[in-house]
Amino acid sequence: MAAGHSDTFHHVRDFSHFELPRELHLHLPSVAGLQITKFMVLQVVAAVLIFVIFRGLAKRVRSGEPVSGGWWNFWEMLVLYIRDQVVRPVVGGGHHDHGDHHEGDHAQADSAYSHPADKYLPFVLTCFFYVLFCNLLGAVPWLGSATGEINVTAALAIATFGAVLIYGARELGVVAYWTSLVPSMDLPGPMRIVLVPMIWAIEVLGLFIKHGVLAIRLFANIMAGHTVIAVILGFIALSANSSMYYLVLPASIFGQVAIGLLELFVAFLQAYIFAFLATLFIGTAVHPH
Repeated sequence: MAAGHSDTFHHVRDFSHFELPRELHLHLPSVAGLQITKFMVLQVVAAVLIFVIFRGLAKRVRSGEPVSGGWWNFWEMLVLYIRDQVVRPVVGGGHHDHGDHHEGDHAQADSAYSHPADKYLPFVLTCFFYVLFCNLLGAVPWLGSATGEINVTAALAIATFGAVLIYGARELGVVAYWTSLVPSMDLPGPMRIVLVPMIWAIEVLGLFIKHGVLAIRLFANIMAGHTVIAVILGFIALSANSSMYYLVLPASIFGQVAIGLLELFVAFLQAYIFAFLATLFIGTAVHPH
């Protein structure tokens, strides 16, 4: 963690305290030797907000009556959009090419859903809204975006990687999933012996790289936005004793407001991209060809 405000990236780093107005600090405790940090707290806040909002939405949907009210319709709209425009089109239908026994199992599992891809919807929705809420908390003064920390986005990417492996193995079988990484090729015997292991190794490496990029993409976009805002506001302090102050002040405030509005758009966009890529990876795992 940064030691002070001389750090260029102070605004987007994690700390063991919350910074408040008038240079006050709200220090966080250490529990059993584990230091609680600002981003840990913000992630819990994001999880609690998701639970409260969607528990209320679930109650209204469960009643069988149409969901009413602008607040609840907004969240329902996001859920339906992710379901109808991301998960169902990207994943597609169920996989039924690996034996009668598996077909029966999947038919029974899919019977609880109106579409075969809906069984992946809880994970994708969790990714989308968790990332979205973490992003939006960064728009609140004196808080921050936990998704601007590489350790947080790495944990999200690892969770997605685990989900991809689990869903792929569950759909195809453990051995069939790993062998499906190599596409079917009509090759002569000697060439097959050389090329198939090589292609399999490249595909496995690509599997790790794709999820690594998933973490870096989210981290870089969120950190960059907050860094730009901090730099623009820093111009005000730099020009405080200069004749340019009254020109820099309104220009910096306007720039901060403009970038702030862009950041709200980016918060939704990056949550969508993370959810879309997670869905794409799941779809590739359960439908390898």
